[in-house]
Amino acid sequence: MKDPAEGRLSFTEMFELPVAVDLRTAARALGIGSTTAYRLIREDEFPCSVLRVGGRYRIPTKELMRALGIEDRPLYSMDLELGADGPGVGF
Repeated sequence: MKDPAEGRLSFTEMFELPVAVDLRTAARALGIGSTTAYRLIREDEFPCSVLRVGGRYRIPTKELMRALGIEDRPLYSMDLELGADGPGVGF
């Protein structure tokens, strides 16, 4: 059952995620509970690719963001100062 205290991930938190996340984090980003997430995986209906690593599920962050309609990383003023070739730009 979804813990209401957790809430959804903020926009900033989404861009601080590692390359792949656990199922609980992905479910939180999607605004669903972990029970629903497991059911969607069993029914092959989870909205993005799911990797099985040992006994755990991992979800590629890039695919999770794509499922949420987020295609690119945000552009910060620091990135603009560094130019288009600066770190953090052009992922």
